[in-house]
Amino acid sequence: MTQSLHPAAQQGFSTAAELYQQVRPDYPADLSPWLAETLSLPVDADLVDLGTGTGKFIPYLLPLSSHITAIDPVPEMLAQLKLAHPDIHTLEGMSHQLPLPDHSVNAVFCAQSFHWFSNLETLKELDRVLEPQGFLVLVWNQRDITVDWVKALADYIAPLEGDTPRYHSGAWRKVFEEQNLFQPYAETQMRQLQYGPVEQVVSKRLLSTSFIAALQKEQQQQLKQQFEKIIKNYTDKGAEDMINFPYITYVYVFKKNN
Repeated sequence: MTQSLHPAAQQGFSTAAELYQQVRPDYPADLSPWLAETLSLPVDADLVDLGTGTGKFIPYLLPLSSHITAIDPVPEMLAQLKLAHPDIHTLEGMSHQLPLPDHSVNAVFCAQSFHWFSNLETLKELDRVLEPQGFLVLVWNQRDITVDWVKALADYIAPLEGDTPRYHSGAWRKVFEEQNLFQPYAETQMRQLQYGPVEQVVSKRLLSTSFIAALQKEQQQQLKQQFEKIIKNYTDKGAEDMINFPYITYVYVFKKNN
């Protein structure tokens, strides 16, 4: 969600929105209580889920407030969100030009999204819409590459990334080094497992990755076969066998300086 949407996001997420909703992991159950304690928001807080995608993070915001606005630039993703959460207010928009009034938001959440728009224009726009001392919360689910077969999968797909923005590159951090609008406030890590058939929680999950979802179907099918071959080699599990896919959830809270 920079001034021009990255091609991998535009094509990958528009064509794979339904798959994204079906196979992406949820977030840890302890996340909402941690956010509630850390942020101490008013009960009627106005929250924004920026880069909401299909709304996978919405259930973790609902315990904090019912006043949620979900924003994304890809209409196909928002359509999936509406199927799951018809009462949530959605807006199609870009991170540097939010359709929101000045100082109207208590907290902005970017779950699995900030790496797409980690630029100074975005931070200035978030500074505009957030109330004084408002919060910016960044959340990412990341595959736990300390597990051998997860590392093998990550190494296999790495050459396909190209210039696609990714959390693990750390490039998203750089924007915070050149600004004085936000300061670090809190952070945490949580672990979780996504349990299901190899085909669902491994193969199709990886196929929902933006730069893979943008590939031709024939290429995707070849990758799927290779993913399942890697799993078979490391775990002796087939496509229909059940597996626990390990994730680490990283949470970073920033507070507006004024």
